[in-house]
Amino acid sequence: MIKRSVIPWEEFQCPVCKLWAKDWLLLSAGDFKADKYNMMTVGWGTIGILWRKPCAMILVRPQRFTLPLLEEFPTFTLTAFPESHRKALNFCGTESGRDHPRKAQDAGLTPIAADVVGAPSYEEAELVLECVKTYRTDMLESEILKEMIPAEFYPEKDYHRIFFGEIVNISGTEKYRMQPEGKQA
Repeated sequence: MIKRSVIPWEEFQCPVCKLWAKDWLLLSAGDFKADKYNMMTVGWGTIGILWRKPCAMILVRPQRFTLPLLEEFPTFTLTAFPESHRKALNFCGTESGRDHPRKAQDAGLTPIAADVVGAPSYEEAELVLECVKTYRTDMLESEILKEMIPAEFYPEKDYHRIFFGEIVNISGTEKYRMQPEGKQA
């Protein structure tokens, strides 16, 4: 089991673009205690400040099995894993919870209760962002302002639903904690 500790948001650090685009994150929605949840690997989103609070923004297509759980339950988690779990993240991004009712276990992950929210965390995670939904909206074709967005992203016109969530708890390894000047994690 990876040793994580609570990180105050003012001390949280991560290479945001690398985390989303290269490392990937696992988005989990639902309720762990009710054993009603699903997870999917995500590579689009952001982490920042909104309404003076730390937040995460995620995008989910309408056909994803995770979307109804995001709609039904008030929380979600974003988790990062060591490179050794890349195969599990690939599985969670390509296989549906419709076909794999025990998807996390099928991927080789161990779901556990998150510290604060109802959505699950994972024993193997090196970073857990626990979020409470604050806002949602649908991406609209008419509002896409830059023509250079390739049509190949939306051949089915299945534009993403966007969710913002306040990050109410961060736990992670020391690599996600800001270090004092001159000290490296």
